[in-house]
Amino acid sequence: NKGDLLNYYHQVLPYIMPYLIDRPQSLNRFPNGVGGNSFYQKNMQGKVPEWIDTFKRQGDSADEPTFFLVCKNDAALMYMVNLGCIEINPWHSRVNTPQYPDWCVIDLDPGKIPFSRVIEAALVVKEVLDSMSIPSWCKTSGSTGLHIYIPLRARYSYEQSRQFAELIARLVHQQLPRTTSLLRSPAKRADKIYIDYLQNRAIQTICAPYSVRPKKGATVSTPLHWSEVKKGLEIKNFHMKNVIQRLKVEGDLFTGVLGEGIDLNRILKQLYSTQ
Repeated sequence: NKGDLLNYYHQVLPYIMPYLIDRPQSLNRFPNGVGGNSFYQKNMQGKVPEWIDTFKRQGDSADEPTFFLVCKNDAALMYMVNLGCIEINPWHSRVNTPQYPDWCVIDLDPGKIPFSRVIEAALVVKEVLDSMSIPSWCKTSGSTGLHIYIPLRARYSYEQSRQFAELIARLVHQQLPRTTSLLRSPAKRADKIYIDYLQNRAIQTICAPYSVRPKKGATVSTPLHWSEVKKGLEIKNFHMKNVIQRLKVEGDLFTGVLGEGIDLNRILKQLYSTQ
């Protein structure tokens, strides 16, 4: 219920806020709880109290600008939860560098395929990244997949981030042609894992680390040690009732995502010299 949700987010504030602060948000609202209808809300102009910041984004066309809610502080997050946001979906970039994401995401989104295959794909992503000395961090999506983050530290554009993710996705797909796909259409990849690199576009969002998901069992998108990404890993084992305790033991495993960004020029040079 909403009380449990508010209580969870209140306890997780010190851990989740580094990934939310100064970021515009796409609100996925469940006004009647998980079982009720939900809707996405992006434009908050005139819909929020004065103490809530918004970020004005002019679209590509002559449409009216969109005013995104900006999560500036703890109170703003709790305000969003009160509006019925079970999950929290921040931009990859912050308001002071809106065109430059802080991280690149490889989103492994399984179709009808065993989760063991997702684990296998995640480990191949790590192998590919390790071979180029690229640091990476993995979290459960809280739904069916895994998210792998690479720190960029707002040094490259969304377009560069997307192209880099596509390159990684292609290298992984070469190694796992039978179980992975780069095709966006679900019909064309029914029994494969979609390596989604298109998440790395402006205003695309992905659930934050420590975000609850509107799923049975109140699963939480939980950062993992890479050593946990192995046979037996199950998304349902990380949920609202046990993540706080895990955090007390493990601390925040995702801090490196906000650390030193990669040197994309070095990586591309290295890649093309070995191809």
